[in-house]
Amino acid sequence: MRIVLVGPPGAGKGTQAAFLAKNLSIPHISTGDLFRANISKGTELGRKAKAIMEAGQLVPDEITIAMAQDRMEQADAAGGFLLDGFPRNVSQAEALDAYLKAGDLKLDAVLDLEVEEDEVVKRIAGRRVCRNDSSHVFHVTYAAPKAEGVCDTCGGELYQRGDDSEETVRNRLDVYHTQTEPIIDYYKAQGLLVTIPALGEVADVTQRAMDALKK
Repeated sequence: MRIVLVGPPGAGKGTQAAFLAKNLSIPHISTGDLFRANISKGTELGRKAKAIMEAGQLVPDEITIAMAQDRMEQADAAGGFLLDGFPRNVSQAEALDAYLKAGDLKLDAVLDLEVEEDEVVKRIAGRRVCRNDSSHVFHVTYAAPKAEGVCDTCGGELYQRGDDSEETVRNRLDVYHTQTEPIIDYYKAQGLLVTIPALGEVADVTQRAMDALKK
């Protein structure tokens, strides 16, 4: 299967993408992973992206598209893939359509993880990270530490990262609504969009997505 996963920040795309890709036996292709891999390997695309990012500019669509196409052409993606973070706008979606059409391929579904905006803010703004080890993550509501502000694992101080503040989260949501949300209508017009309620346990959301794909 060839699937695109979309949804606002905080919807759990990365978590769901990993579970779905495993259940469907297809590679999980994440935009973040593509950038990290190309930069660490020193590919031509990676060098271009790194220079642009270090200059504080946004990486243009053509570089992101080229990285995604290169990854989709690898052997493990021959039988399908799950795209997470790409396409990020309508121009990228159109480029993906053109790429697939040229190979006589097509998408099977676009899964939209649906979460209310206030829930997104609650999920992200409630995160607290240990200063000693950033892999120790808690949440003031969903995974509260035993003692407020103290890491259960090592006793380190818990803090809210700057990019997890409510103001930053709402700014990220504004960018999502402006740049990425239009692809929902784009794919709905093609009859590919499947909306998945993303509230509840991770396993329950995964099962909803799997059930929807079977239909």
